[in-house]
Amino acid sequence: MEQGTLQQALLVITNLPDAALANALARQLVEQKLAACVNILPGVKSIYRWQGAIEEATETCMLIKTTQLAYARLELAIKAAHPYDLPEIIAVPIVAGWPAYLDWITQETKKDLHV
Repeated sequence: MEQGTLQQALLVITNLPDAALANALARQLVEQKLAACVNILPGVKSIYRWQGAIEEATETCMLIKTTQLAYARLELAIKAAHPYDLPEIIAVPIVAGWPAYLDWITQETKKDLHV
């Protein structure tokens, strides 16, 4: 399915320190129509370099389905709610998928127009 640039479906990934914060953020993103769906994967082991040292943490991963059109607002919402100094916010284009599901993502993230 060919999608226009602004309707491009995205999978956005971020990690939070615990499931409670992830649940609260996921609900906020869906309620604000910034995401159609968020999958929460607790117990993710992360190993990374931070400020010159190798760190390990158990985190909760969020897989967020959105569109390119909603991405800027989604990124701002994640940064505002995120406790980390440098949160992981990675957007991966969804290049293929069931057209009905991709359309659903687009419909669920459309910004309401109040006229």
